[in-house]
Amino acid sequence: MSSLELMENCKLSPYWWERTPRPAAQDKALPGAVDVLVIGAGYTGLHAALQTARGGRSTWVIDAEDAGWGCSSRNGGQVSTSIKPSYESLSKQHGPKKAFDILREGQNSLQWIQHFVESEKIDCNFGQVGRFHAAHNAEQYEVLAKKVANQPKGLEVKAHVVPRSEQRQELGSDVYWGGVVYEQHCSVDPAAYHQGLLERAVSAGVDIISRCPALSIQKTSAGFEIQTPKGVIKAKNVVIATNGYTGNLTPWLQRRVIPIGSYMIATDALPPGLMDKLIPKDRIVSDTRRVVYYYRSSPDRTRILFGGRVSHQETDPRVSGPKLHHDMAEIFPELKNVGISHSWCGFVAYTFDELMHTGEHDGMHYAMGYCGAGVGTSSYFGMRIGQQVLGLKEGHTALDGLPFQTRPFYTGNPWFLAPSIRYYRWLDSF
Repeated sequence: MSSLELMENCKLSPYWWERTPRPAAQDKALPGAVDVLVIGAGYTGLHAALQTARGGRSTWVIDAEDAGWGCSSRNGGQVSTSIKPSYESLSKQHGPKKAFDILREGQNSLQWIQHFVESEKIDCNFGQVGRFHAAHNAEQYEVLAKKVANQPKGLEVKAHVVPRSEQRQELGSDVYWGGVVYEQHCSVDPAAYHQGLLERAVSAGVDIISRCPALSIQKTSAGFEIQTPKGVIKAKNVVIATNGYTGNLTPWLQRRVIPIGSYMIATDALPPGLMDKLIPKDRIVSDTRRVVYYYRSSPDRTRILFGGRVSHQETDPRVSGPKLHHDMAEIFPELKNVGISHSWCGFVAYTFDELMHTGEHDGMHYAMGYCGAGVGTSSYFGMRIGQQVLGLKEGHTALDGLPFQTRPFYTGNPWFLAPSIRYYRWLDSF
């Protein structure tokens, strides 16, 4: 099919919004002063706000767009332990104990979000389906197999190796060289999860104003004054929860996160029975390529939801959609002539050390830099930041106080991504 044919009936909005449209903006007047002002109404911000409101602090959340408009409702709905660096790599940088504690936080985040969804009774198709992490060549299969066989003591996770000869039990494709199933990884409808979180925050007393960007932040003797199009609001505490949308409102943070476009498509409804061939066990799927792909079935198992990094600066889903479809059809040739129902993109935030970061700078609390795997960690660390605002000792995390790196001359425009992506694509071709 041509690009025009593929996109003929395509909506340029997230598939997830069909079930859960973005909440309507409320026309509220700003209060003169609050205890806590959270900037950003995604997972991080709402979890922080939920903690502070339940802790008795008057809490408001403002966002430049509709609540959850960013990657909180644009991601692939895959939930993992989310820490990218290995134990060996972290040990070299921070020592064995700190490496252990950091990786444990990732495991904690997965357990915590499961408990949160269950205890709060949020209807969001959350399930422990397991992840099939596929090796894109024989060398990477051996790397994965050794990693599973030699897990650091005390950090073992439930996982098993799937050789290429048995791959069809997990995935209806022959392009990979086997892989590993991480049995405890989960899937979720991200927009429905965000809506449930939003409702819990409002029930706890959080006030949320969408389409009300923070224009400037001024530190005062009593806290902060935040200028918005609706006026000035004073706050004792400020939480920055902007992640991939961090801009010049906070230049220090902007210099430390790298915004990277994450692109997704949803296919038209598949013929009956085809999904049982392509993803028979309803796993979430990713692979070992540096320019990553991640995909899964829709919760009702009628469509493939396929995502990846297709470009450095391209933000037009009409352009990225056919590119993703081409890559998807390389994995599943049966989908070559299946159209695209939705094509969309959002921005995630990477960091120079591939770790998310939490802390306090210039008196403002922050958590960000989830490196494309933030459903669980943004929720967990948002919660911890809320506890830190309350002064609770349980708010401490292993990531507190880690050096938050930047690079000389980097101001937030990742000019180096385009050559990096080309180089990584070349490496992935082997």
